Amino acid sequence: MILDKIEEANDIKKIDPKDYPELAQEIRDFLVNKISVTGGHLGSNLGVVELTMALHLVADLPKDKIIWDVGHQSYTHKLLTGRKEGFESLRKYGGMSGFPKRKESDCDSFDTGHSSTSISAGLGYVKARDLKGEDYRVFAVIGDGALTGGMAFEALNNASRLKTNYVIVLNDNEMSIAENVGGVARYLSRIRTKEPYKNFKIDLEKQLIRIPRVGEHVLDVLKRYKSGFKHLVVPGMFFEDMGITYLGPVDGHDVEACLKMLNEAVKIPKCVIVHVYTRKGNGYMPAEKHPARFHGTDPFDIETGLLSKGRKKASYTDIFSTVMTKVGQRDERVVAITAAMPDGTGLKRFSRMYPNRFFDVGIAEQHAVTFAAGLAAGGLKPIVAVYSSFLQRAYDQILSDVCLQKLPVIFCIDRAGLVGSDGETHQGVFDISYLSSIPNITIMAPKNKWELSDMIKYALRFDGPIAIRYPRGEAYDGLEDKRARVEYKKSEMIHKGKDIALFALGSMVKTAVEVREILKDKGYDPTIVNVRFAKPFDTDMLKKLSQDHSLLVTMEENVYVGGFGEQIREYVSDEKLPFDLLTVALPDEFIQHGSVDILKKETGIDAESIAGTIIEKKSM
Repeated sequence: MILDKIEEANDIKKIDPKDYPELAQEIRDFLVNKISVTGGHLGSNLGVVELTMALHLVADLPKDKIIWDVGHQSYTHKLLTGRKEGFESLRKYGGMSGFPKRKESDCDSFDTGHSSTSISAGLGYVKARDLKGEDYRVFAVIGDGALTGGMAFEALNNASRLKTNYVIVLNDNEMSIAENVGGVARYLSRIRTKEPYKNFKIDLEKQLIRIPRVGEHVLDVLKRYKSGFKHLVVPGMFFEDMGITYLGPVDGHDVEACLKMLNEAVKIPKCVIVHVYTRKGNGYMPAEKHPARFHGTDPFDIETGLLSKGRKKASYTDIFSTVMTKVGQRDERVVAITAAMPDGTGLKRFSRMYPNRFFDVGIAEQHAVTFAAGLAAGGLKPIVAVYSSFLQRAYDQILSDVCLQKLPVIFCIDRAGLVGSDGETHQGVFDISYLSSIPNITIMAPKNKWELSDMIKYALRFDGPIAIRYPRGEAYDGLEDKRARVEYKKSEMIHKGKDIALFALGSMVKTAVEVREILKDKGYDPTIVNVRFAKPFDTDMLKKLSQDHSLLVTMEENVYVGGFGEQIREYVSDEKLPFDLLTVALPDEFIQHGSVDILKKETGIDAESIAGTIIEKKSM
């Protein structure tokens, strides 16, 4: 195999160019085989195989810097830098990350995981290089979906002033996770269709070069004054108007074509956009047909593309999806907003049933939140569905545009808590902390699937900003008989025991039930309280528990700092309630990738660890 010849960075340069197509196929076969077992981001990686090869042929790694926006498309990059064996442990605890990690390799120049960041980071590298008088090249790779993020345009605005080389590769596959939306998508689509301009340019260059002595000089003059012609043929010339040289578009699945364009780009002493068009899932038919499903996939059968595991129980996302269609039918004021995640957040069905009340704003969480604020001010009932780790990007908008005005915007926060294999950038373990610091917001978390439904309906009646956080994965279907009405600030007594009170929030109620079973075998009869409201929490329940319980155990799937457990500790201290306190929360650190079960055990928030700590504390 040709791929076996690549053992470290730059080995691709030893491969005969005639073997590039075979190498690309071997890489695709390798990725499909490995990801079918481990799971991971398949579609985006199959789409950039040849582009990555071309970048590695141009770059001298690790001296030169390649920054992958989002980073989930870096698998081929990892293969070409000698990390083939690492794919056995891809996204597993202690194994290779599914994203670029500086601590993993010198060839990973920047840790990425959220979109629209690469141009800013690359510009920082360029300025650092020039200020230090160093000599290396910087390539930032960004998708057309990520280009809809405002941060990308802020970076382009500054990069346009460069008088030194900086290459931005625009990987245009007409998708982020879902189909791209908005003006940027339409603009790029127009560029892609301008074949007359591209063909004219190529033919003209060929003809001029054939003219003895003067041909190259004329071509050079034309290149310097090409802007006027481009304005006639390519609509807008957005990048050129900003002062950024535009090259392309070029077929991103043609190594030689990409290589030629990149070699031209690195010679230009300013910021350059190289526009390549690719296809997500290229080379594996199921991924080509269903790119959203293969964006991030669980293990699957290679022949059919179907998931290897049997049908799962309904997830919290599934429950949210069902409830949204029902409340949308009952109330025409209900509108839904997502930031390029209609499938991931469960809004696809709502979008089909009520297309005029569904808004996909692209990768633009900040805009999504302020847009929702405007909808609320206009008398509608906006529901913003977003992942926990992505909502933190819109902190200022939540604070200034929603909460300051007490606008009734509902935040349905998916993937709250540990999410597992995607690692540090995707763990949703900060939302209680960053939201709790904002006045006027109410924060809830359901114990099971029925309570999520009840909370959404409650939130639609609530007059003010409100957030509902729920975890990734299967929805808990226990405690079906415990369905007390949701009331503002009120917690729910699940089991009245004695001495030990488990004060559990959201996903940790299920864990509390498991902890109680373990403690029962040791002779304890702990009380279980479903907290429901992280802000404001139920102070009356705390005072009541303090009368006949000596140990209060707060349980949350959020970091300790700023979490509801820390706030309860402060309240108990201020009120001098006669409790010993045990705060179960995640540590003040970024939590690496791995299965959720392993991560819970490693961080001490699984049932066995909690029960062991309680027993140890009671025996002291």
